[in-house]
Amino acid sequence: LTLNTSTIRPASLDDKIAAAVEAGYDGIELWVNELEKYEADGGNLQDLGKRIADEGLFVPNIIGLWGCMPPSEEEFNASLEATRNRMRMAAAVGSRHVAAIPQPDREDFDLKWGAECYRRLLTIGKDEFGITVAFEFVGFFKGVHRLGQASAVALDANHPDACLIMDTFHLYRGGSGYEGVRHIQGHFIADFHWNDVPPVPSREELGDEHRLLPGEGILPLSDVLQSLVAIDYRGPLSLEIFRREYWEQDPKKIAKQGID
Repeated sequence: LTLNTSTIRPASLDDKIAAAVEAGYDGIELWVNELEKYEADGGNLQDLGKRIADEGLFVPNIIGLWGCMPPSEEEFNASLEATRNRMRMAAAVGSRHVAAIPQPDREDFDLKWGAECYRRLLTIGKDEFGITVAFEFVGFFKGVHRLGQASAVALDANHPDACLIMDTFHLYRGGSGYEGVRHIQGHFIADFHWNDVPPVPSREELGDEHRLLPGEGILPLSDVLQSLVAIDYRGPLSLEIFRREYWEQDPKKIAKQGID
């Protein structure tokens, strides 16, 4: 069980780590903007990674490689400087994965080109930084927003380390549902974001801000857990919520409620 730091924004990074430790999580999932700020403030990311490990936590994933799949070869090559820097930061804190987001988002996202971009990102990540790039789809995107599309990108990348980041919210919001989870192998999932949603607004109108703590909404989370057991998924469940009313509360309280 891991705590995605989005759940307890806007707490400081120190408070987020403390909340994860006190609540009893196994790991903490960070965002690249947190690493950028930590480094800009004079911090050493390798020291941060050691501190997290010394607290008994691991880092499953860093979110993310923004804008890493633009529509042309020229734009892709131009994006690599920023992408490599984000990979460097993720690797420095000892993260197992870094998330590739299919951005810039567009209705005409070419899945074949996306697979080529992802293959190159996987190779750069492993060869240059020793980190695995995981592909994450986003349910409210106009482009890659369904499990089938994301699977196509990852499978057609034709790379042994290809893997997905899934999310109970995005599977619901994008209209994929949950039965497809049983049709893949557990090791194809790098990280599984865990959350719930309310009955209203409608599925098509849901935003990140509507996410709820598990068990407070309508998602069939017990069924999803059974599917993950059936496919022998052994990776983390990472509590990822963006609910503003949670952010206004004590981060340790929300972290504890989440793990409960």
